[in-house]
Amino acid sequence: MTTLPTPDLLRPASYVYGTWHANPDGETLVDAIYGRPVAVISSQGVDFAQALAYGRDVGGPALRKLTFHARARALRALATYLMERKEDYYTLNLLTGATRRDGWVDIEGGIGTLFSYASLARRELPDERFLPDGKVEQLGKGGTFVGRHILVPRDGVAVQINAYNFPVWGMLEKLAPAFIAGMPSLVKPAPQTAYLTERVVRDIVASGLLPEGALQLVTGDPGDLLDHLEEQDMVAFTGSAATAQKLKVHPNIVARNVPFVTEADSLNASVLGLTVRPEDPEFALYIKEVAREITGKAGQKCTAIRRALVPRDRVEAVVEALRKELGKVTLGDPARDDVRMGALVSTAQRERVEATLEALREEARVVIGGGESELLGGDREKGSFLDPTVLLCDSPLTARGPHELEAFGPVATLMPYDTLDDAVRLAKMGRGSLAGSIITHDRSEATELVMGMASTHGRLLVLNRDNARENTGHGSPLPQLKHGGPGRAGGGEELAGAAGIKHHMNKVAVQADPTTLAAVTREYVPGAAVREDVVHPFRKSFDDLQVGDSLLTHRRTVTEADIVNFAGLTGDHFYAHVDEIGAREGIFGRRVAHGYFLISAAAGQFVSPAPGPVLANYGLENLRFITPVGIGDTIRTRLTCKRKIRKDLRPGETRPTGVVEWRAEITNQHDELVATYDILTLVERARDGVDPAPEA
Repeated sequence: MTTLPTPDLLRPASYVYGTWHANPDGETLVDAIYGRPVAVISSQGVDFAQALAYGRDVGGPALRKLTFHARARALRALATYLMERKEDYYTLNLLTGATRRDGWVDIEGGIGTLFSYASLARRELPDERFLPDGKVEQLGKGGTFVGRHILVPRDGVAVQINAYNFPVWGMLEKLAPAFIAGMPSLVKPAPQTAYLTERVVRDIVASGLLPEGALQLVTGDPGDLLDHLEEQDMVAFTGSAATAQKLKVHPNIVARNVPFVTEADSLNASVLGLTVRPEDPEFALYIKEVAREITGKAGQKCTAIRRALVPRDRVEAVVEALRKELGKVTLGDPARDDVRMGALVSTAQRERVEATLEALREEARVVIGGGESELLGGDREKGSFLDPTVLLCDSPLTARGPHELEAFGPVATLMPYDTLDDAVRLAKMGRGSLAGSIITHDRSEATELVMGMASTHGRLLVLNRDNARENTGHGSPLPQLKHGGPGRAGGGEELAGAAGIKHHMNKVAVQADPTTLAAVTREYVPGAAVREDVVHPFRKSFDDLQVGDSLLTHRRTVTEADIVNFAGLTGDHFYAHVDEIGAREGIFGRRVAHGYFLISAAAGQFVSPAPGPVLANYGLENLRFITPVGIGDTIRTRLTCKRKIRKDLRPGETRPTGVVEWRAEITNQHDELVATYDILTLVERARDGVDPAPEA
């Protein structure tokens, strides 16, 4: 039978100002299973002021020289590099008390976040060093004064203080958006599991894939780190609400208005719907979800279910089903294949959980667990094992402890409720949660609970038979969605797709004339000067085409035949187009051309029909019809290159391309704007240094 190996004593070092700093003396860490010494950790000798200055002076400028797409390529390469070395991380993961299944969420979930942000940046962000944000605002009646927001990287360092429970994911989920934004990171992991974080950072440094100074690591005590923060720096903290409260009022953070983002532990609730019966699929889903959240990472998850809200008349059935499900859980050495749950991170953590359990017993009683089951490997005395425990609070609406005290381990409290209003009230008594879940197949019930709980939650999962196979679970943050919550949960927001990137950037409003604003943002602004020459824009390659290149087409007078033929071709016989009497009595007072006829006619005006370099129409966005066009009106179109987006070559592709976004403006004989929209075309480009070499 495989058991946890005894490693050589590790000495995780700090990586600051381009060098590794290890210290032979420091705090001794033991493994969570047998209590054997595994590491000595210390940050003694680290100059925190120098580390922050190095990030600002070396890492920041190096990152800001790269575009979003260049950073994305580096991040994707790093993710691939780390994935190839994941087995080394799984080995160290066992020392923390976590099973391989627990480690999958931490290790491959963290690396997956790098992949996700690399993909998002290439898909949604321009190949630039800054990000235009929102639309252009017209600030003057004549159109000569406009404004727009842009986002630029902050000039400081993102200090990332992480919890012990996710030594890999906790680092990478903060690093990814900061790196894409162009902001260097200084990572401070919790000491209990810092040896695993350090192992990953060693590989990152060895890879050479990130610019020097883009990532620094401080193991051990943080010393006077916060004293040296400056206005352009920021702090992202994950941990207990009590610690967050102390850190965010640090005198230097307050004095310099350093942004401080908190993701704190919260008393997350899961609600079993009133309509769910024991024989329903949703009942079984609820039991499995609660049991999984109690035992996953031995309950050491900030998103774990702490309060299980169930209809009062189903409490007995839930207790019985949970007892049966948790009875399948085997505790012991996580290196063994027959072990499903490991240990808490340390004996000190176990003692804290036991003390909280004792306090919870004042208003709740233990209905499952509370004893010591047989261990399959491990040491009860020297290890930090704690059996899954479920309490029942009979009067949760009047209780306080279960809504305020968190046992950060394999512990949950059942709370009966009578009405959906009571369920909402109970969920809100946690005073802000990272995650909540609602298990029901009744849509009206789900809607009522979502709308009732939404104000105090960062994320809500509605789980039922329809999404059971694909859902990622109550406690799983996703890169695309917000991770954070109001109130007790800290009020912070991490991940959330592009929002996580923008958080690390400064938004500035730029006011100028249209031509100047276009020059600054590198995107065409309506009213800006354009360039016209004898070469049709569609005859220019991606490389030759410039933002502002424009074509003003010939005119075309719309006839009755145009409208009738278009109606016959499409089957669109709406009265405003084909019914003379109805149209006269309608809002236009006359028959008008189909909007989509105008788009088609405009294409006929500006399209150059010969092959290449424009390869395909890629899409149409932001369509607006402004002025109706009737029989006898004359239209023409201005087509202007709005922006260019380089596309990476995908596997199997041999033809380099980019996407060109064009601004189309259709006007009538009075120079009134008839319609506006953006067209995306796929355009051939020349090979560049980023493209892979063509196959022989």
